Amino acid sequence: MTAAGLFVIGATHHSAPLSVREKLTLSANAADELRARFATMDGLKEFALLSTCNRVEFYGVAATPDITARITSVFCASRQFDELEFEKIRLDLRGRDVVQHLVEVSAGLDSQMLGETEIFGQVKEAYAVAQSSGTTGPVLNRVFQKGFQAAKHVRTHTAITEGQVSVANVAVDLALTIFGGLSNTRILLLGAGEIGEKTARAFQSRGATAITVASRRFERAMELATGLGASAMPFEQRDARLAEFDVVVCATSAPGVIISVVTAKTAMSKRPARPLFFIDQALPRDVEPAVADIENVFLYNLDDLAKIADENRAAREAEIAKCRAMATERADALWHQVAPQVEALSGRHDAQTVHREKPA
Repeated sequence: MTAAGLFVIGATHHSAPLSVREKLTLSANAADELRARFATMDGLKEFALLSTCNRVEFYGVAATPDITARITSVFCASRQFDELEFEKIRLDLRGRDVVQHLVEVSAGLDSQMLGETEIFGQVKEAYAVAQSSGTTGPVLNRVFQKGFQAAKHVRTHTAITEGQVSVANVAVDLALTIFGGLSNTRILLLGAGEIGEKTARAFQSRGATAITVASRRFERAMELATGLGASAMPFEQRDARLAEFDVVVCATSAPGVIISVVTAKTAMSKRPARPLFFIDQALPRDVEPAVADIENVFLYNLDDLAKIADENRAAREAEIAKCRAMATERADALWHQVAPQVEALSGRHDAQTVHREKPA
């Protein structure tokens, strides 16, 4: 493995469980701070940062062999995470393997929810941020742009997204199992972002009509509620009114727990005969894990939902193999194109900062 050159390091759901990923997750401000530090790191020619619920990854081109170790140190320090522990779970790829990985990630082949569509947009957004910040150059511009084309080709020419199981759909199916139907089920959506909205619409598509939206920004809750034909309530009322709801979808960006064991127990004391179902889609988690131990309470987090979805994976193995073969072919061709540029960039040891060339 070459020390300098094209690389990706990070941690993903393959080796890092939810309890670890929530310690490594980056808020928008934390991600901006890391980008600012990396932008002045000697020997780092180009870089881009990808952070989602399932992964945090740093793509880059190194002119010196110690770059990935220095990035690891800075990142672990920012998360107050032990470097030796990070080494046990670290994703570390170089050269052509980086290209293959990016194509598979963008195509949804590396996701917990195989074939999911959200990741493509997340990778494009990560690249757009890096590009607008001037931290990409000739290598990453080509790798990402051509990688997107390859991922789109895989998704278009295979059935990887057909019958896909999303977090939202798994959650709705679980709710149907618990309650038998959704027409009289009362749903509270905590968080008014894209993930929560998709889950709410999935519930509506299966017959749910009583949905209430709460967000730390009440105006955003009102906006989403209007779009859903739902109602809105102040976020501060969630504890007092929790017992009114049957399903609670938690999808905030709060830095810590917003539903405690005490809150859940108090709610259940007011509705002991009717189940309470929590869907925790947040990272870090919104619901205290011990809530699952309360009688008649059901709690599913991201890893729980992915595990259920994975049960359908066996029936799709042939399609997965076809996708990976296609991704490999495209990655080989792309690496052949960028390898000379990587060699040229990583061979210059006199560069002091990130290469800031914009694409033509």
